[in-house]
Amino acid sequence: MQTPRVFRDVISQPEAVTELLRELNKETDVHHAWLFTGPPGSGRSEIALAFAGALVCESGGCGICNACQMVSVGNHPDVQVLNTERVQISIDEVAEFISRSLQMPALANYRIMIVEDADRMSERTSNLLLKSLEEPPRGTIWMLCAPSEADLLPTIRSRVRRIMLKVPSVEEVANLLMEKYGVDEKLALQSAANAQSHVGMARRLATNSTARDRRRQALLSVLSIMDIPSALSASAALLRLAESDGAQLTAELDEQEKSELLARLGVSAEGKMTPATRSQIKKLEEAQKRRATRSKRDGLDRVFVDLMGLYRDVLTIQLGSGQRLINPDLEVEIRALAKDITQAQAIHAIEKIQQVRYRMDRNVRENYLLDSLAVTLRRKVRR
Repeated sequence: MQTPRVFRDVISQPEAVTELLRELNKETDVHHAWLFTGPPGSGRSEIALAFAGALVCESGGCGICNACQMVSVGNHPDVQVLNTERVQISIDEVAEFISRSLQMPALANYRIMIVEDADRMSERTSNLLLKSLEEPPRGTIWMLCAPSEADLLPTIRSRVRRIMLKVPSVEEVANLLMEKYGVDEKLALQSAANAQSHVGMARRLATNSTARDRRRQALLSVLSIMDIPSALSASAALLRLAESDGAQLTAELDEQEKSELLARLGVSAEGKMTPATRSQIKKLEEAQKRRATRSKRDGLDRVFVDLMGLYRDVLTIQLGSGQRLINPDLEVEIRALAKDITQAQAIHAIEKIQQVRYRMDRNVRENYLLDSLAVTLRRKVRR
């Protein structure tokens, strides 16, 4: 069975792709609801979009026709994607998305509705979606993406076909970076290792030197913690770096969205605006503020993941396991830390970082959490 080209960016998921190909090639109707689960970086959204591309392509996913190209750039009218800019997916967003699912396909035989980060739905919001999963219009196919089945209601899990994904290896991610983005081998391997095989983050680190510098500064600020003053200084640095990272990710998109909205409304940036135009601009700016909040939260979460990787490297060295380091570019500094602290201290550091991630999801103020974490991570030299 030949694999369609739309699946070329789906790496290290042969079992999942094989199951989807069987579904595409069967004579009966395609199942109406799917759930793609896997840890961050496993490519949940990528495989959902690839499956959608294969469904709307007349050749089953050739990767070169107009339909495949429209799916790849995100403007196919029959492939709709819900990716919220909020910390949670609101019930209004889901209600509006459901209303779009009721429309007939415009170009293809199917209308595909993809919900990224489905784990961000509250119970009330999930129950609203449940009815559409139970009785979708003919030709409508739902695809949900979440880290695990446990993140969704049992009633939703019982109505979907489940596809479980795994994290690709460092080498597989590095090969993708070299082949698709022309990254040299050394940088590709380092980026893949730093990102812990998270495809999207590895791509960003490999192609954005500013992102690499910010990540390195964040880790070095923690490695420099020796006492309370340096801990508080590191805490402030981590928050500043996360905010800067989030601002970079959103600034260009904000400006592009505003320009596109003004163009659709037929108004120049310097032109006089009607009350209706100002109202639409205000709604856009409010949505962008919500995205900035989530972007900062996501930036902090990336910092926490990187810090857990740092202390995992410390344990790797202390135990002499010989496993590949997540941060080979900081090996000298990590070896010094491994000599200064005990294995119990390294394990406690990882547990504290996990605790802080959990509390941040409960809307505890970021600066309080970072101060507490940084003080815990100060280097208590073993005697």
